[in-house]
Amino acid sequence: MSLMISVSGIRGIVGDSLTPKNLSTFAMAFASWILRKQKDLNHHHPEKRPRIVIGRDTRPTGRAIGDLISNTLVLCGCDVIDIGIATTPTVEIAVAAEQANGGLIITASHNPVAWNALKMLNHHGEFLTNAQVDELLEIAEKELFIYAHWDTIGTISQNDRYDELHIEQVLHLPCIDTAAIAAQKFRVLVDCVEGAGFSIVPQLCKKLGIENIVPLACGGTGLFPRNPEPIEENLSGTISALKESRCDFALIVDPDVDRLAVICEDGSLFGEEYTLVACADFYLKQNNGPVANNLSSSRALRDIADKYGVKCYSAKVGEANVIEVMKQMDVVIGGEGNGGVILPELHYGRDALAGIALFVQAFTLWRTDNNGGSLSQFRQHFPDYFMSKQKITLGAIDRSSLENIFTDIARHYHNATANTLDGLKLDFADSWVHLRPSNTEPIVRIYAEAPSRARAEELASELKHDIEKRTLEL
Repeated sequence: MSLMISVSGIRGIVGDSLTPKNLSTFAMAFASWILRKQKDLNHHHPEKRPRIVIGRDTRPTGRAIGDLISNTLVLCGCDVIDIGIATTPTVEIAVAAEQANGGLIITASHNPVAWNALKMLNHHGEFLTNAQVDELLEIAEKELFIYAHWDTIGTISQNDRYDELHIEQVLHLPCIDTAAIAAQKFRVLVDCVEGAGFSIVPQLCKKLGIENIVPLACGGTGLFPRNPEPIEENLSGTISALKESRCDFALIVDPDVDRLAVICEDGSLFGEEYTLVACADFYLKQNNGPVANNLSSSRALRDIADKYGVKCYSAKVGEANVIEVMKQMDVVIGGEGNGGVILPELHYGRDALAGIALFVQAFTLWRTDNNGGSLSQFRQHFPDYFMSKQKITLGAIDRSSLENIFTDIARHYHNATANTLDGLKLDFADSWVHLRPSNTEPIVRIYAEAPSRARAEELASELKHDIEKRTLEL
């Protein structure tokens, strides 16, 4: 199992691909990259030490990795601000608030508990771009490290105020009306899968005006009771708990709280693709402007954009890629179809806390306008597409061979418009399919969307079979 390296950071299985050696190597590379940037920015004060914010999710390996990384950064001449267990978006906000030079988040997001990772942030509190990752990799490969002398090493300090600040910033969004939410008297199940949201998500819900909260997996143990990715196949226990507790809906986050999934009162999934769709539909009522998603996200966002007369842009998969397009096109709200909402008014990063606030406010507004109604009825308010998400393990296939396979497939499906910005996307008249190697796992993801579930499954299975067949022919 090799180490996964991308704009999403470096990740692997602890003790296998993610070892103390490569953790310290990348920490030294990150520190050295930051030190060079800091020297360029502060050439009048070269003695000033750069500051790096660190946070982690609740995984059992997080503290040990955090200590290793912190001490490595200190020995390279950086000051570390450790904010402890924190969500990914909270660390992003902390980097900006501290006016730090960068940030590191110790989390493997939706991967199982054996995995961990380093997510790397620049001085804006945003993920490194492809170009910045390439700069860092060159430092790591050539061992162009910068070390501190004994009398210039950095320091480590703790700061636990950022959960509170993050919640406060969400509540202060002009579009959020906590009194209106409180008037609905919602009863809500909150599933934090024992991750970093175990405390901050229930706190946010209460301050939004949701007094009646039923917590599930909110102990913060880091021992995930199920596969932590918040998709339908992993949520049967949450659905049962929702029905048993008779809640109005359930809010589910992943371990680092940058993705939000929602379950309706009847146990049906609102659909992770529709988290962003519902939030954008609400937000555009008050803040008109372009929207953005990635190439693997639902066409429903484009339909919402058409409704408000604005453009919808699609980027390569990966938060940094989406943010780059959002900045270029002055997008007011965007994200990814995995339940990730990016609200530039707050910060440039996927943020399930922002997503919760916008989503609950959107549902509140709809209920107010319609004199009540259930979440499943609210879901019917949006365009209806069905998506099939499948995958193939890469095995021994290299990227160049995969590109050749994609080229052959594009030639075969001549009735579709082919987009090769990120893997291969085939756009048909009423459907699409996207084939791409994952940034976070050694697999090829196959996403298909169509007006019916049967057609989406058929299209995804057809392309999966096509890849497997062509792989055997190599």
